[in-house]
This record gives sequence, C-alpha cells and structure tokens, in this order.
Amino acid sequence: MTEGCELPRFQLPPGEIRQLLATSRRIAVVGLSDKPDRDSYRVAEYLLRQGYDVIPVNPNVREVLGRPAWASLREVPGPVDIVDIFRRPDAVPEIVEAAIARGDRAIWMQEGIVHNEAAERARAAGLKVVMNRCLMKEHRQWLAMQRA
Repeated sequence: MTEGCELPRFQLPPGEIRQLLATSRRIAVVGLSDKPDRDSYRVAEYLLRQGYDVIPVNPNVREVLGRPAWASLREVPGPVDIVDIFRRPDAVPEIVEAAIARGDRAIWMQEGIVHNEAAERARAAGLKVVMNRCLMKEHRQWLAMQRA
C-alpha cells in the first residue's frame, strides 16, 4: 500500500450491494476509455452484455462501445442509478457533487479508488456508496449466487 492511500471507513453491506445491482438499469461510467485494453472499457462492455444502459462520460472521446459519450456527468440527461467512477481519487469530490445535484442514486468507486470525505457527503445526501470494489466482479458474484 502506498503512503497516503485511504481505506474505506464505510462499505455498503453485501446485501445492499446485491439489491443495488438488482434494481439498477442506468449506469454512467465516468472515465470510460475507448481503448479495449482498459479496465473501464472491459467493465462497461460487460455491463452492456448484462443488459444495463451504459452511459460513457469522458470529455476526450465522442463515442464508446457504440454509445455517445458525454463530457461530464452534469451533462448526462436524466438521473442514473449508479455513477461508476474510473478516475483518480482527487477527481471524486466533483463527481459526487454532480451526482448529488442531479439526484442520482448511487456512487460506485472502482478498485483502488477511495475518497472517504466525498463518500460521507454522498451518504449524507441519501446516495448509496460503494468504494474500492469492481462493479463487474460484484455483478458476477451476484449472478453466481442467484444461480446457486
């Protein structure tokens, strides 16, 4: 672990993570790359195959996976169920503030991404928060449990 890395002070319980996955349809992937070798691309591609409405958010691309990309979360029309973050922790507070202002339902920080202060702000505003977890891995575990 590198010096200065945060560990999550709070984590959504597994049952609530499964409930979030089961009841979500629209997922904005902030920091989605158009490069197939990137984790963000692989996760978004997986989510599309699972039937989720994936909304790319990245100011440096026009389209990803055949879907139009938005420059920022604030520009995405309509609320989303999960804001999936593939950005450095220092970018998280701005994304969380946008999600709160938009009325989005949950913040999901991918593996290696933790920002406790922003997470507390989101939770205080009524959003569900998951930190330092891969949405694709969690979804696969949830599917495996359903099939068992």
